[in-house]
Amino acid sequence: MRIDLLEDTWAREVPHDQFAYLRREAPVHWHDVPDDTGFWAVTRYHDVRAVSRDQHTWSTEAGSTFIRTPAPEELAVARLMLLNMDPPRQTRYRRLVSSGFTPRMIGKLGEGIRARAARIADAVADKGGEVEFVTDVAQHLPLQTICEMVGVPESDRQQVFDWSNQMIGFQDPDFPAAPGDGDIAGGEMFLYCDKLVEQRRAHPRDDILTLLVQAEIDGDRLTREEIDAFFVMLTVAGNETTRNLIAHAVLALIERPDVYRELAANPGDDDLWRSATEEFLRWGSSIQNFRRTALRDTELHGQRIAEGEKVVTYYASANYDEEVFTDPLTLDIRRTPNEHVTFGGGGAHFCLGAGLARAQITAMLRELLRRFPSAELTAPPRRMRSDFINGIKHMPVRFHPRR
Repeated sequence: MRIDLLEDTWAREVPHDQFAYLRREAPVHWHDVPDDTGFWAVTRYHDVRAVSRDQHTWSTEAGSTFIRTPAPEELAVARLMLLNMDPPRQTRYRRLVSSGFTPRMIGKLGEGIRARAARIADAVADKGGEVEFVTDVAQHLPLQTICEMVGVPESDRQQVFDWSNQMIGFQDPDFPAAPGDGDIAGGEMFLYCDKLVEQRRAHPRDDILTLLVQAEIDGDRLTREEIDAFFVMLTVAGNETTRNLIAHAVLALIERPDVYRELAANPGDDDLWRSATEEFLRWGSSIQNFRRTALRDTELHGQRIAEGEKVVTYYASANYDEEVFTDPLTLDIRRTPNEHVTFGGGGAHFCLGAGLARAQITAMLRELLRRFPSAELTAPPRRMRSDFINGIKHMPVRFHPRR
């Protein structure tokens, strides 16, 4: 079988057939990359978890989380972000914002999240149920929630959304208007953050940006570049990932009307909704992979890997590993246990916003299905061209209201 896990493949489909072949025949597989160094593709569940938890062997800081080798100046900027830091530095910086994502804080946000989800679902009804799901529905709840937590005024939130699309969708021709637009968007976000920082220094507020402005690491205040990097990471990651998880969940339900009907018929069954949310997370992993760099010569699943070589762990494959998940190609909203790796395989880079994502997915789907017992696609969905984000960029949907 020809193996191609780069961006053109993901623009068409999730390559489940390739992943199944690799898990069975070559769980640590060398993958060439045109005009760049190749990488080892890691596709089995337990191998993905092993790499994720061993920061002494596998580094994100050495080469970033992305498959392609960044230019030195790009790597320097990337290393300002939590995603591209190694412990103990990563641990110190993560501690700065972790207080905003504790279960207690997510619980406090819960009422606001549910109220926003209800307003978004009401707006779908006002449109007669006919929507472009990504822009009319999926984008709004995660964008509004993370922007409020960080401190972005409501009037600027659409601009933040557009910048994040250009940055994350740099491999997709629908997002950047020209080469380099992703870098320009990143620079504009940095400048925008600088203005907010000056406002917070003069007038502190109860938000994460004020927390960053006032924070210290080893006795030193964060630099302007470090605050900018935190701001970009939180706004982009908090928006992009949850938006795509919501879109994948609704697509999965539309394609399985019997599952849609069962969930819509039980809006008050908290246990069912908890297990359903975990299954949606397993099903539609919004981050496809995470790259690391070997810090020493080592061996993984019998394959020798040299110091400096790239290893890419595929969450989108691990979540369908037949050794862990019975009948993984079936959407089972009652699946338990469901120890998916959508938020990472554990270790230092486990997703900070996991609880927030769960709360938003549950709230948005619950409000939609409470009002609309069925739905259909009015045109085929279009996937994002990206070898990092498992994205849906367009998905026209018609929701049918209760009679």
